[in-house]
Amino acid sequence: MKLVRHGRMGRERPGLIDASGALRDLSGVIDDLHLPTLGLAGLGRLCRLDPLSLPRVRGTPRLGLPFTGISKFVGIGLNYRDHAAETGMPVPIEPIIFMKATTCLAGPDDDVQLPPDSHKTDWEVELGVVIGKTARRVSEAEALKHVAGYCVVNDLSERAWQHERGGTWDKGKGFDGFGPVGPWLVTADELRDPQSLSLWLDVNGLPRQRGTTATMVFGVARLVSYVSQCMTLLPGDLIATGTPPGVGMGMKPAPQFLKAGDVVTLGIEGLGAQRQRIVA
Repeated sequence: MKLVRHGRMGRERPGLIDASGALRDLSGVIDDLHLPTLGLAGLGRLCRLDPLSLPRVRGTPRLGLPFTGISKFVGIGLNYRDHAAETGMPVPIEPIIFMKATTCLAGPDDDVQLPPDSHKTDWEVELGVVIGKTARRVSEAEALKHVAGYCVVNDLSERAWQHERGGTWDKGKGFDGFGPVGPWLVTADELRDPQSLSLWLDVNGLPRQRGTTATMVFGVARLVSYVSQCMTLLPGDLIATGTPPGVGMGMKPAPQFLKAGDVVTLGIEGLGAQRQRIVA
């Protein structure tokens, strides 16, 4: 099932996408797509609904975050070998973990405002893994049983703040609007193998990133298990699993970064697409 939240910012209503691609309203069934409340059992009940029994939403309303209740937004760094190579960094022997501020979360097509004096804002298309059941020190074999579903994430990054100003990566990752998510939360039953998905990202219509989750250094099950050793993952928590090559800082002969007026489009096979306009 493809779950969404639609409407003006702060006034979103729950919905789903039916087999024909039409948006259906879920607000007569649930108040919101709040994963800590729904959990895997609640998602299972939604998946048993007949989408054609729900009211069709007319027009093309804004899509917001496809779910709520995100207590942690966890990032994984350098999780594709060719991306590590383009950055000049070694392939990690264990997952690199950083945190993105939950205040950076945004809808999939919301404008992205450049931070003041930013000259190195970069793009990163990533597979997002959404937790549906509390995961505390789970084994790799059991990890995927704790996943509610998957989504597209743009892990926007300000590289000067990330690499040139000391401390951890978190500073360059958490600016407002630097975490577009969606358009949909695709429930895990629709995506049996998260390690066989193609990813893409374009800037102003020009291809920048092309990759497949098959080339991850650490797969989804390994990441969920590993992160759960460090911290308890709760329903609604989101893990962004790393990005394939083609980021701006790795471009040759010189890095290229986002500027006001640019348009970024990105997507993942089966999970939909995003479009962001970059504004000053």
